[in-house]
Amino acid sequence: MEIQNFYGLLNVGSVPSYYREVHQAICSRTDERVPLSVFQRVLSRTTLSITVQNQIAEHVNSGDGFLSKVSLYKGLALIALAQQGKPPSPKLLENFIQEFPKPQLGEPKELQSLKMQTAQESPLNLSLTLGELLKKDTIKVELIPEKKGLFLKHVEYQVTSERFTVSVYRRYTDFDVFHELLLQRYAYRVVPALPPKRALKGVLTSMSEREFIEGRRRALGRFLNLVARHPVFSEDELVKIFLTFSGSDVQTKLRDACKKLGDEFMTCKYATQAKDYLPADIQSQFSSSRELIKNIHNSFQKLRDRAERMAERSKENATDLLMFGKELSSLGSDESPVPILASCKSPWAALRRSVKGLSVEFSLLSEKAAQQGRREEDDVVEKLNLFLDLLQSYRDLCERHEKGVLHEHQRALQKYGVMKRQILSATVQPKEQVSVEQLESRIVQQENAIQAMELRNYFSLFCLHQESQLIFTYLPITSHILGAFVNSQVQGHKEMGEVWQDLHSKLKSIFGDGNGQSPPLSPK
Repeated sequence: MEIQNFYGLLNVGSVPSYYREVHQAICSRTDERVPLSVFQRVLSRTTLSITVQNQIAEHVNSGDGFLSKVSLYKGLALIALAQQGKPPSPKLLENFIQEFPKPQLGEPKELQSLKMQTAQESPLNLSLTLGELLKKDTIKVELIPEKKGLFLKHVEYQVTSERFTVSVYRRYTDFDVFHELLLQRYAYRVVPALPPKRALKGVLTSMSEREFIEGRRRALGRFLNLVARHPVFSEDELVKIFLTFSGSDVQTKLRDACKKLGDEFMTCKYATQAKDYLPADIQSQFSSSRELIKNIHNSFQKLRDRAERMAERSKENATDLLMFGKELSSLGSDESPVPILASCKSPWAALRRSVKGLSVEFSLLSEKAAQQGRREEDDVVEKLNLFLDLLQSYRDLCERHEKGVLHEHQRALQKYGVMKRQILSATVQPKEQVSVEQLESRIVQQENAIQAMELRNYFSLFCLHQESQLIFTYLPITSHILGAFVNSQVQGHKEMGEVWQDLHSKLKSIFGDGNGQSPPLSPK
């Protein structure tokens, strides 16, 4: 039967509502057509033979890889006939006066998963792996020697990008402007926070200031790496300027670029179509993702706190071992004559020289413990902090969405309601024509504003959905962190174990008896 004839039958109301529900469940996001591959998956859900499935697909296949709405309805009718034991011939449909038969395919909403759109078909989906994100770029932020300004000192950083193979120099104020502009341009994305700025007095003159500056350097490095590896930010002009521009005024360069670019809603080609790509249950998905990520964030904070304590203990152990060795050296360096207090000669004069020599091993143990602390800090704590920075930025984004877009939308709706009541009042109580016209004009403007806010709200949800995917893409970093933790412990215990073993052998040669065994410290 020709499609045109079949379309004529549709006009008499012979299509069941089930057909329309199935079409809604499996049609393409961008138009009414259904990909042929999706219809073939629908066929595979039936118990029909492969031969019959191929016959039905052949009857509806137009050759362009898609089914129109009418072709889909035709296919569903042929499936229903075949399930009744009839041959799937289009000629059978010509004699139908009553409603077309309903195929046994289950609930229409169950068919939604058959779409299985690839990342290329749906811009909502992120297809990057953690490995691909990490390969995008690696940024190093190094502290360069302090410079003195006219009235005060300031800290400067050397920023090196592996991707752009270039180094530039930046001050904290440059980072601050860059961060501010990123938030303006990408209000609906996870923009990591900057470390706090503090008024520094006498830069690098005390350990507390050194520790603060080192912590800030690490945090700035994490910020840049998260930005440079973000699937959207990494291709933005602002990021390229910050990482490559070597001129004297990078802040002006960044501001000028941001003015030309505008915010993401104005430049993204999917901004006004975001609603079409969102799943029907986007709000519940957002709520569940937000709650899960909140719990993950809390757990990782506790892991980071424990890892920091372990790293600190390793450093304290290094200090204690070094001091222990120094005390042994001091003890062995005492040249005071040994008095003869008994008939036998005291061995202390010879032993103390040996004790002094033990400080070498304890100094080496101290060095190994310090290395262990640095490994735990650099490989474990730093990775935990990187992921925590990302998780916190997601939570910040959720708050921006609720307090920003949603709040403005609600205020606009309230304002619109007030205007509508005013115009209704004006029609009941005659007022000047000019004031009524002005009110009507304001209502039109408010309606346009509400429409724009609704589009932004959907785009915000679109971006939130992508950023949620980004968080889950980063979750396998857990294995990196655990691997780094275990490796640091294995390496640290192995290295220190070797030194302890050397020390044990040395002690046996100094204090051991004739059989090489040390005497018991207390009676058995």
